[in-house]
Amino acid sequence: MNPRERRAARHQPPNPEAKADPRPRRRKDPITVEQVIDTALGVIASEGYEALTMRRLAGALDTGPASLYAHVVNKADLDELLIGRLCAELVLPEPDPAAWREQIRRVCIQIRDQYLKFPGISRASLAMAPTDLETVRVSEGMLAILLAGGVAPQAAAWAIDALLLYVAAYCLEISIVNQRKVHNEAEWVVDTDELQRRLTTLPAETFPHTTRYAAELTAGEGHDRFDFTLALMIDGVAHR
Repeated sequence: MNPRERRAARHQPPNPEAKADPRPRRRKDPITVEQVIDTALGVIASEGYEALTMRRLAGALDTGPASLYAHVVNKADLDELLIGRLCAELVLPEPDPAAWREQIRRVCIQIRDQYLKFPGISRASLAMAPTDLETVRVSEGMLAILLAGGVAPQAAAWAIDALLLYVAAYCLEISIVNQRKVHNEAEWVVDTDELQRRLTTLPAETFPHTTRYAAELTAGEGHDRFDFTLALMIDGVAHR
């Protein structure tokens, strides 16, 4: 089975009638796809997504690249497996027309929280054509919620894309800031008070609005901005 066929087969529902391969295995302790995913997530949790390479992963599994490529076609395939694993943890509600806005918001929050557990992993979701069954399950669930809320199919489809892109970008920005703090780049990370001070000391004749509304521009704690933007996007979809 070539890599493309192997990848396609992995994303198909299990066949209960399929028989086990009777041929003896060459390894006493063979590597499985689940072990690959577990190990990759471990590397990301401790070192960040940028540290995850196929060579680094093979080393963490105490094997050679050839053994790794027997289970994962390439880095893009690994990315899809990782996002699929995180999607498997998401709880999707039964669509409720009366509560669809809160339901879609809660799904996005779950995705955000999964991404933030593994620094930088949301980068893996960007430019990804989802075929993993768990990833498609989440898209299906989000689509069902929006359609139940009366959102037109095309608007719902694009809204899902926009929401997922925003959540990924939001989490990626947080991971970049945290990474800079860890790697002695504190001078590039400005706290709220310092940023507000810098804005208020700009020439008022050149930046009248920025100096006047510096407090508003730098306001927000925790996920305040995330909640605001999410509500803005969902309300926009509702009003189309």
